[in-house]
Amino acid sequence: MKTIILGTAHLESTPGKRSPDGKFREYAYSREICKTLRDVLQSMNYNVIIDIEEDDLKLTQNQELKHRCDIVNSYSDCIYVSIHVNAAGNGKDWMKATGWSAYTTVGTTKSDKLAECLYNAAKVNLKGKKIREEKIDGDSDIESNLYVLKHTKCPAVLTENFFQDNKEDVEYLLSDEGFHNIVRLHLEGILNYLKDN
Repeated sequence: MKTIILGTAHLESTPGKRSPDGKFREYAYSREICKTLRDVLQSMNYNVIIDIEEDDLKLTQNQELKHRCDIVNSYSDCIYVSIHVNAAGNGKDWMKATGWSAYTTVGTTKSDKLAECLYNAAKVNLKGKKIREEKIDGDSDIESNLYVLKHTKCPAVLTENFFQDNKEDVEYLLSDEGFHNIVRLHLEGILNYLKDN
């Protein structure tokens, strides 16, 4: 059985990565999503780990990224889903950008199938919300050589769950409805991928 590795967003010490009013912290939100998702998947008998669950590590940003990849690459049969919240500005001002998206590395890989399953689940669970897609190569994911995607050997996707510097997005993410919808779309996307892979 594949191991499901959930990636948390950044460390508590990473500069920025919060709403302009400081009420929303990306590192904390990501960890709550990952812990909830892990609990649900484990109740279904899946093997699930979180790459960095607690911030007791004294790592620089470069060390942190390598550490995450080393964890993922220590498993021979796994998938990796790193859960983030986007930002459009420098963290000081409220912005208007919104939407949900998923990133993979450049080119056609098994990660594209995982991303497509997550996109399909997002479209079901985020009705009325903007879904950001890049259809250049025929699929929905946005391609970028983000470190944790480029340096992991398994199917790997990084999701950006709306924007932490958009007031409406932050309200949605912090609501019960928003939190559960984000958990549910990741759960459904992962399970749908694992059915066929």
